[in-house]
Amino acid sequence: MEAVILILGLLVVAFMALGVYATVKAVGAAKRGVDRTITQARRTVEDTTLRAKSYGQLGVGAELAQLRLSLRTSMRATQEALRAGLAEDASLSESLGLFERLGVHGRELDEELKALEREPDKATVAARLPGLKERTERITGSADSLRWAARDRARQFADDDLSTLNAQIDMEAGALRHWTTDEPAARPGRPAGRGGEPEAPDAPGGDRTPPEAITARDPRQHTTYPWQKAARPETTN
Repeated sequence: MEAVILILGLLVVAFMALGVYATVKAVGAAKRGVDRTITQARRTVEDTTLRAKSYGQLGVGAELAQLRLSLRTSMRATQEALRAGLAEDASLSESLGLFERLGVHGRELDEELKALEREPDKATVAARLPGLKERTERITGSADSLRWAARDRARQFADDDLSTLNAQIDMEAGALRHWTTDEPAARPGRPAGRGGEPEAPDAPGGDRTPPEAITARDPRQHTTYPWQKAARPETTN
């Protein structure tokens, strides 16, 4: 009896621990989801503000906003392209690692540009603009190069796969049309039936063996594709 009570107590403790663990995991997942939403919303607001500054202002402030917007757009597009391609091509992991290193320089530049937007000495900022533009172009140029290389690689893989598939389909189509060039002829010594087809041999006792029935395919076993038309139901008059 004591053993049964001990086992029940252990089960209760185990269930309680499992419940606590599940609750902690759920809360953590919800918090991460909220954090991602807040980050995305903050990023959208900041990008919208930069667009407004780059088109609605003149002078140094507009140029700084345009540099930040160009930098952020290029880096985000490259990050999304590499992460999406990594699921299909593991060799992009090295490219993603290089991009993470590039992202460090990109974040430093973005913070510097953001600080210069609040700098009251516009003359000094204007003097530094050529160097800032060069750094921005170097970072965005490298990011764009990685992004387009990943896209070209994915497109080449798709083209190669499509070429292989086309060759296989051509071979299959030729095999399916083989009957048009290789009609079976009646074997010598056997009388031809109606239409030139050989008659079935007689079974012992004089009875003819009936021709083998052709079993129709079960349409329910066929794979349905989106481009197929639905079969019309048979009607009885």
